Amino acid sequence: MRLLLVALAVASLAACEIKPPPPPSPPPPEHLELTPTGFGTLPGWTADDQSAALPALRRSCERLLRQADDRPVGPDAVAGTVADWRPACGAVLQASAQAGGPDGAAARALIETWFEPLRAAGANGPDGLFTGYYEPELRGALTRDATDTVPLLRRPDDLVTVELGEFRADWRGERIAGRVVDGALKPYPDRLAIERGALANRHLELFWVANEIDAFFLEIQGSGRIVLPDGTARRVGYAGQNGHPYVAIGRALVARGALAKDAVSMQSIRDWLASHPDEAGAVMDLNPSYVFFKEIPGDGPIGAQGVVLSAGRSLAVDPKFMPLGVPLWLDIDAPREPAGRLRRLVVAQDTGGAIRGPVRGDLFWGSGAEAGALAGAMQQRGGYWLLLPKAVAARKQRVS
Repeated sequence: MRLLLVALAVASLAACEIKPPPPPSPPPPEHLELTPTGFGTLPGWTADDQSAALPALRRSCERLLRQADDRPVGPDAVAGTVADWRPACGAVLQASAQAGGPDGAAARALIETWFEPLRAAGANGPDGLFTGYYEPELRGALTRDATDTVPLLRRPDDLVTVELGEFRADWRGERIAGRVVDGALKPYPDRLAIERGALANRHLELFWVANEIDAFFLEIQGSGRIVLPDGTARRVGYAGQNGHPYVAIGRALVARGALAKDAVSMQSIRDWLASHPDEAGAVMDLNPSYVFFKEIPGDGPIGAQGVVLSAGRSLAVDPKFMPLGVPLWLDIDAPREPAGRLRRLVVAQDTGGAIRGPVRGDLFWGSGAEAGALAGAMQQRGGYWLLLPKAVAARKQRVS
């Protein structure tokens, strides 16, 4: 009887035990949501000089029109097919070919005639993070000397890059890289291993520069100009990456208390690295990603779409969600602008390792120190509208 009473008491206590709350629900998967609007809803639309973006749009149109009609534009043909773009792009090319090209009002009318805006949003709404990048200039040499001791490496011939979207649709926009060992793809050496000589004696040195911090930030920018001792300049661009994930060292510096979260910028990170030479190498090695370069003849830099970028009018986006070559209306915070907003027509022409999400952008500012100052200060919030050919926008309207 006593055992029965004890058992009943234990069961009673168990029934009264407070159960822990259920685990939080996982965040909704990221997706791109497009809502048809109208040009009258675009803030600042009539204040921009849209003709300044027309050269960038012309280059993207020329690239698109060299492809087959049935080729999708963007993941899951989010922007239709190349055939959908032929009438609008044809009008852009025709206008651009006229002497002097259209002025701002004519360019605006051209866009309004052939395109319709659709507001972009993700799982967290229409606002996202916008940063900037530029083409730096580094002094360097073709051979190692007493000053220039840091190599910029060309792409190794055993580096294999795999576009995962070619194997499964839900992996579109994702890629891995490695090298084949005994018939299997294995991880490539990370930054630390490469700096310790994992690729030594393979004659991969493209140029030599004096400063490892400059070389590190050249990798982040993806392209730059190397000024040689005789004063001539050579342009280098992205040729590949070792497949390891990009790690933002600014977050690591915030975590260790070296920088305040609201003070993180490209310049503040550079300043910290330069003032802590004994720690700089270890901090940069926290980013295992390593970028390889190639020399770019002629105009540049060249974006991921394969076209020359335009200062202030080319935007890097996440190709997992966004189509390359598409014009966008940008509306973001900009404390230095008179109205406190940066509102302009840009074109999605590039990508970047840190550019992830359906509402995320990296604005190209051009070359040199002034462009670097503008790019390094950008950590803004805002959003964009995709401008799609009217036939594509009409289909989106019917679906919505």
